[in-house]
Amino acid sequence: MSINVSEFVWQRLQEWGLNRVYGYPGDGVGGLDVALEKAQPGMEYVQVRHEEMAAFMASAHAKFTGGVGLCYATSGPGAIHLLNGLYDAKMDNQPVVAIVGQQARSALGAHYQQEVDLVTLFKDVASDYVAIGTVPSQVRHMVDRAVRIAQNKRSVTCIILPNDLQLMKYEDPPMAHGATHTGVGFPAESKVPESSGLQAAAKILNEGKKVAMLVGAGCLNATDEVIAVADKLGAGIAKALLGKAAVPDDLPFVTGGLGLLGTKPSWDMMQDCDTLLMVGSSFPYSEFLPKPGSARGVQIDIKGDKLSLRYPMELNLVGDSAQTLRALLPLLDQKTDTAWRDTIKSNLEDWWKVLESRAMNSADPINPQRVFWELSPRLPENCIVTADSGSVANWYGRDLKFRRGMKGSLSGSLASLGAATPYAIGAKMAFPERVVIGTIGDGAMQMNGLNEMITISKYWKQWSNPKLIMMVLNNRDLNQVTWEERVQLGAGKTESTQSIPDFPYSKYAELLGLKGIFCNDPEKVGAAWDEALAADRPVILEFFTDPNVPPLPPHISVKDAMHFMTMIPSEPELGSVLKNSAKELISTIMPG
Repeated sequence: MSINVSEFVWQRLQEWGLNRVYGYPGDGVGGLDVALEKAQPGMEYVQVRHEEMAAFMASAHAKFTGGVGLCYATSGPGAIHLLNGLYDAKMDNQPVVAIVGQQARSALGAHYQQEVDLVTLFKDVASDYVAIGTVPSQVRHMVDRAVRIAQNKRSVTCIILPNDLQLMKYEDPPMAHGATHTGVGFPAESKVPESSGLQAAAKILNEGKKVAMLVGAGCLNATDEVIAVADKLGAGIAKALLGKAAVPDDLPFVTGGLGLLGTKPSWDMMQDCDTLLMVGSSFPYSEFLPKPGSARGVQIDIKGDKLSLRYPMELNLVGDSAQTLRALLPLLDQKTDTAWRDTIKSNLEDWWKVLESRAMNSADPINPQRVFWELSPRLPENCIVTADSGSVANWYGRDLKFRRGMKGSLSGSLASLGAATPYAIGAKMAFPERVVIGTIGDGAMQMNGLNEMITISKYWKQWSNPKLIMMVLNNRDLNQVTWEERVQLGAGKTESTQSIPDFPYSKYAELLGLKGIFCNDPEKVGAAWDEALAADRPVILEFFTDPNVPPLPPHISVKDAMHFMTMIPSEPELGSVLKNSAKELISTIMPG
């Protein structure tokens, strides 16, 4: 039986094991729309409210499943809308395939309606592979190469299909000069460095007396190996933000996050170590790593271009995190001196007391840290947590203790506002049996989170477990940028740009047939979480929080302190800012 190009595309993608696509229809993908209807249930279609959200969901799918994410959009504006979510995937090294429509081939070059030079448009975000179809026999190798390259390079690829080509009868490439014949199947890769490199790395690490590990998203499937190596070396483990779920936070040598959103024990460990082992991370902030020359360095990463990028490493190994650490383990000497780890453990015990003290500080009306502190012990087993960019990322990174089996992510390198809700949907579509909790600020919720709550209302009854909570910090402020202006620019809050309108988020949930919970009483924060976790449907959990609680970094520089002093004359909410900042500093020095 003959099929057209569109039908072949969905069929071929299923042969690759891709069974879910996020997208939005349009006449530029009319053929694909019709064929997709026929392809279900083998190819599940998730209809989003905006194409940017489709790309974010595909990125989240890749992050949470380890597979290739898939999204599609129509020509012109639809294709353009995909870009932000695709850049999120590109910058966090996630494999995503984007399929976009185009005007008819005969119209190209005629300044036709919605005609955009899509090859040029996508050339940066899909730099490893972007191609436009011109004949049916070309489509097989386009699909095969797009999926294979996305998986192999951990990158974004793009297929552009003119709408008239979509309806043409599919033909396999001929046995002729100029034709190519591709096949389905991911390559079996060699992911372990050569023996000499492993031995050289082991020698450096065995000679270290105070070893610090920094692990990232590349270690999400290497939990046991990371812990085993750390135990052999007597090392502490700090985590890049995208690697938060790589090792559980209840281990006494896991110091939590590193960087502006990180912890003081991680900062202290990096400043005091004599050896750094960095695995599966392209952590961006060099100033939080040891001073160059103060520590010997070994780095492991699957992508060679990420090696020795932030710190001048003595030795670099290209390899899969789990397999390389497993091969390295027998070469490592068992450290017997516990002094280094004892120091890390003591620092951690003090740090958790500091965080609890900060969280329990009074605020007007609710301290946002308390919202996360109360959630942490209530996190369900194997739950998935998403966070948005903004001040919520601080509390997500610091105050939530992840246990083994949990997953969590956010827009890392791009740090795009508005990713938490599509990430939560992508997580729930991939793992409908798990509890998913999204944490988002009111700015991001207003930007696009409210629209995607409609998507949740469309699909939630299909899920085996209906529990999905979108927690909104309603502080009427674009809070992270407000604090960046205060501390990095020495300027008070610019109300014209930073203040945003109030909105009844919890009541909006009820309009959609979901559950809404509103809390403005700090003593009822825990009860509000309990109510949300017990709900029989998705929830918007709205906390009315104080915008002037500072997201203190783990280390305050003299420059930051001077900027804080400089902003005082121009700060319109000075009393609240000073009072909350004083409470945070006192809690840091004298917890409780």
